[in-house]
Amino acid sequence: MSCVGARPNPVLASIPPARAGIGLRAPHYRELLDTLPDIGWIEVHSENYFGGGRPLWFLEQLRAHYPVSLHGVGMSLGAATRLDPAHLYRLKALISRIEPGLVSEHLSWGAIEGRHLNDLLPLPYTEEALVHVCSHIAQVQDFLGRRILIENISSYLRWKHDAIPEWEFVAEVVSRTGCGLLLDVNNIYVSAVNHGFDPRVYLAALPANRIEEIHLAGFDEGTGCLIDTHGKRVAKPVWRLYRETVARLGPRPTLIEWDTDIPALSILLDEAAMAQCILEEEHAIAA
Repeated sequence: MSCVGARPNPVLASIPPARAGIGLRAPHYRELLDTLPDIGWIEVHSENYFGGGRPLWFLEQLRAHYPVSLHGVGMSLGAATRLDPAHLYRLKALISRIEPGLVSEHLSWGAIEGRHLNDLLPLPYTEEALVHVCSHIAQVQDFLGRRILIENISSYLRWKHDAIPEWEFVAEVVSRTGCGLLLDVNNIYVSAVNHGFDPRVYLAALPANRIEEIHLAGFDEGTGCLIDTHGKRVAKPVWRLYRETVARLGPRPTLIEWDTDIPALSILLDEAAMAQCILEEEHAIAA
């Protein structure tokens, strides 16, 4: 793909620009640092850098060349138990060291009584759960001294006592807490297929002015459902939904995620170039 633009100076633009970026993964540390490809920004899973060492060293080196976003997978915002103070302190220390443009977490739960599950599980979409998760988000924002983004997740099952459509629940979380949105287009598509709703209804219900980042990834087809594996190229229907999303919202920082069966860096860059082309075709952003 050839739709690439001039990379902004990260010293002057620490917030990721409305361009395509990639998730930084360990197999690509050295190649990315050696080649410095023309991408808009990078994003990392925050927890992978809590321990310091070589991962943090590479992130610091790349931070000199690209705006960085920190994306959490382990805070368990929707858990019935209290948030882990140690996790919050580690995240705050990493934020202070890296100075990311964006910080995000998932609107999900995945831990209970100190035990972490290897998944991001959906909340029951009820008023009680809404009050609870909003309280946790407010606590995180107060502790960090900054606004965070929350990401919609993909799901395969629903709670029997759901009382609020997921998209209304997400929009209400944003309204009550003042947080921003990380819109995962792939997750919307996967959940729409799994639960039989129109993804465009979901998109239309979200506050467009609060969507500050977009994620794209690949899925696998399971028995009777789609599975959000982040292990393949972005599927054609997800690209179509992304194009519609950009046409509606305008350009937003867009990330290519790939977490399993990680391919060569060139494949991630090719996917990022596809997203960049769509951003430019839909809104003629400056090249």
